[in-house]
Amino acid sequence: MYKKFYLLLSVLTFGTIAAQSKDGYWDNIRTTNETVTLRAGEKKVVKTADFPEGTAEIVYRITLLDDNQKLSSSLVSVLKAIPDPTGISQGTAGAVFLLSTISGDDKCKYAIFADDKEADLFLTTAKNDKACLVQDTPINKEARILKSKGSDCFNSKIQNLYFAFQSNNWVMNEKVILEVVPWVDTKASRGWDVDAKNEILALSKTLKVYKSLTGKDTFSAAFLEKLSQKYTFKEFSNLLPIERTAAIEQATDDALKKTGETQKYYSLFRDRAYAAINKGNFDDAITIIQSELIAKNRAQSIDYATLGNYYILSKQYDKSEKTLNEAIVKDPTDINLQLQLAHLYLFTDRISEAKDIHKKYKNQNVNAKTTWIQQTKKDFELFKKCRLPEDNLKKIMRILE
Repeated sequence: MYKKFYLLLSVLTFGTIAAQSKDGYWDNIRTTNETVTLRAGEKKVVKTADFPEGTAEIVYRITLLDDNQKLSSSLVSVLKAIPDPTGISQGTAGAVFLLSTISGDDKCKYAIFADDKEADLFLTTAKNDKACLVQDTPINKEARILKSKGSDCFNSKIQNLYFAFQSNNWVMNEKVILEVVPWVDTKASRGWDVDAKNEILALSKTLKVYKSLTGKDTFSAAFLEKLSQKYTFKEFSNLLPIERTAAIEQATDDALKKTGETQKYYSLFRDRAYAAINKGNFDDAITIIQSELIAKNRAQSIDYATLGNYYILSKQYDKSEKTLNEAIVKDPTDINLQLQLAHLYLFTDRISEAKDIHKKYKNQNVNAKTTWIQQTKKDFELFKKCRLPEDNLKKIMRILE
């Protein structure tokens, strides 16, 4: 009668648990299922399989069998019927009822160690004072839950446990079966604990764009969000340097779009290109504008105008004309593109066409703060510095003055 009631209680427990939400899973791959034979009075230690990232709790079952006895079902097969033990739930509380339906008369003592050296020491000294759990009363079956919170045995940093068994049989051999099944919290399994998050927040503060931002904290939070959504912490940590750089750049881009400060990031590339021009490194400047702004769909009309200007400075006139004409088709209202086209005409023997453009736009601004004339003078100074032909520059200045 007692056995029937016991089985009924287990079934009812399953029915209650089945309705719970799924925030994790029983990992039936990285389980421990070891059978140990102990001679009379012998001690042995069993190391568990590695616990997966995000293990929130484990259920273990110890069963002692006499010869020729077998378990009716494995622990993991029973636990697969329990969908959600998260948060000290009824799930694993119910699991402790699910002991073997059969066990022998032999008994043993056991202790659990979190440190392998202490477990090895137990084999020679029988000392268990360093154990995180001790069962000094001989048992023939046992089932318990160990949770990552509040347990000396188990936390997120512990990868294995060591079960030390000591036979209580002083005449015959006995057989001990140890089963350990981890419950993995889906969110925690991604590895983004407090330390991992702080590492990424610290990384965000080392980015060049960070100092220029208005919403620094908002950016850092968005940066962390983007990386943690795309990668587990282990995946991110194992990226090759080139992959890591690309991941950081993409997360930076996405975070800045979310915070509305994208142009501050793109301005860094424009500043780098301008610095290269001032050093006479035309190829470097062109490469920065092409690869960092145009190729990655970050470019605005000003960037095409700048690229056209850099082609002029490096005397790549055909490339400049192609770049400027394509940009004008995309944005015919940007007169800065027209100014660069007028510059190009000066150096390709089309002075009359250059004059026509200057006459048309000389009384306008190329942007909110700079007039057409101011920008023309600034560009002409750069042309002189780069030793481009100056003959036609004076003809244009007569029109502007």
